[in-house]
Amino acid sequence: MNADDPEAAISAVRLALAFRRRFESDVVVDLVGYRRHGHNEQDEAAYTQPLMAQQIAEHPTARDQFARKLVEEGVVTQAEAATLVDAVTSQLKQAHEALKATFGTAPPADGRIPYSSGDAVVTAVAADRLRSLNEELLRVPEHFAVHPKLKGQLERRLQWIEEGGIDWGQAEALAFGSLLVEGIPIRLTGQDSERGTFSHRHAVLHDVNTGETYTPLQNLEAQTASCEIYNSPLSEYACLGFEYGYSVAAPEALVLWEAQFGDFVNGAQIVIDQFIVAGLSKWRETTRLTLLLPHGYEGNGPEHSSARLERFLQLAAQENIRVANCTTSAQYFHLVRRQALDAAGRPLVVMTPKGLLRLKQASSTLSDLAEGSFRPVIDDPKADHDAVTRLVFCSGKLYYDIVGHAQRAAASNVAIARLEQLYPFPVDDYAAVVGSYPNLEEEIWAQEEPQNMGAWRTIRHRLEAPGVPLSYVGRPWRASPSEGYPTAHLREQDRIVRAALGVGSG
Repeated sequence: MNADDPEAAISAVRLALAFRRRFESDVVVDLVGYRRHGHNEQDEAAYTQPLMAQQIAEHPTARDQFARKLVEEGVVTQAEAATLVDAVTSQLKQAHEALKATFGTAPPADGRIPYSSGDAVVTAVAADRLRSLNEELLRVPEHFAVHPKLKGQLERRLQWIEEGGIDWGQAEALAFGSLLVEGIPIRLTGQDSERGTFSHRHAVLHDVNTGETYTPLQNLEAQTASCEIYNSPLSEYACLGFEYGYSVAAPEALVLWEAQFGDFVNGAQIVIDQFIVAGLSKWRETTRLTLLLPHGYEGNGPEHSSARLERFLQLAAQENIRVANCTTSAQYFHLVRRQALDAAGRPLVVMTPKGLLRLKQASSTLSDLAEGSFRPVIDDPKADHDAVTRLVFCSGKLYYDIVGHAQRAAASNVAIARLEQLYPFPVDDYAAVVGSYPNLEEEIWAQEEPQNMGAWRTIRHRLEAPGVPLSYVGRPWRASPSEGYPTAHLREQDRIVRAALGVGSG
């Protein structure tokens, strides 16, 4: 169509919409027009395209042409056409000025999240409700044949909820299920999200004989909200951009996007920089979009280790996002529910684990889910506070490497605490833990990531405590996130753990 003909343009668009609605097919509208002004306010198109710019300048605008047509047809007079233009122009100017007066150029102070946000949110779910949900999540139609190996894995969830051992996938399913019966819609997409990249979720089951699919989360008896789970293409930029828009349009929903590996989020960095982290400051636009980014050094090489935690922490300011790195399935359960229920919605970035998905020590009990809430800081549960002189703080999977080291027992003067929420930094909770050790002589921040990556450089000033020297333990500065050989990885992990504990290499 010709962009100079508004009536033809409207007619073509209406036809395209009717065609799409009737035949459920995409439609391309080829609108032929031109750019009247330069690339931006300062650009002068005539510098490089003088003849074309002159022709466009002499060409009447679509508005002028349409107004002339209406005058010629006797629909309006020239004076009436001018009056209409002036009225619309005035309305637009008034709306613009009102918008600037109301919102200004930055969000108001009371629009920010205080560090204590989420403390009043009830994330615990009654034990009986969780038992009931757990049973429902394991039901399939009579004719449906679950893969024999998977069937045994899922059935063990009946035992785990009573005896302990609730792993990451089960805790997540219970969190999602509990939200669905509370009326919170769930939408999860990602490159292998239906089963989980590491085969831990199995939210969508496949009949071993027919290939038919069944999603238990869509068939809960008391469910009052929708649940959508889709595998998405290998296009992080497109997928995350779509999910951001979806989360803005549906603020009542918990929208999650999962990267197949954490570093795959690199492909969506534009969406993160321009919209997710800056939307609040630029437009007072925020969402509760949640990014699940597998993160942790397992000896699988630099491209399957780091979700680039440092980038998100560098982008964190004015309480614009939340960043967490959980160490137990219960922590993840409460974090997901808090994200959905907290009235102060903000995007959440979760450094999800790989090795902890099935690690027994990272599993939880029913009471862990039915009681309490998300804890931004977790103190050492076995520490003798009066005897401790060395306090090690870490985050994520490295905690289990340290506490599980053979030399741990020999380091009785060492306490190991976990920082579960990296931003907003839990100032009061952190100070309470540090202050509970009266004889503290030194504090260590330990991380797997190189010194120029990870959390160290961003939170160092937060970790400093009066009168207590602070030291770094981790990989030295590196251009690449991790080693590419399993043996080199194990040696480096062992060195980091020993240095954190303050024990020798012998």
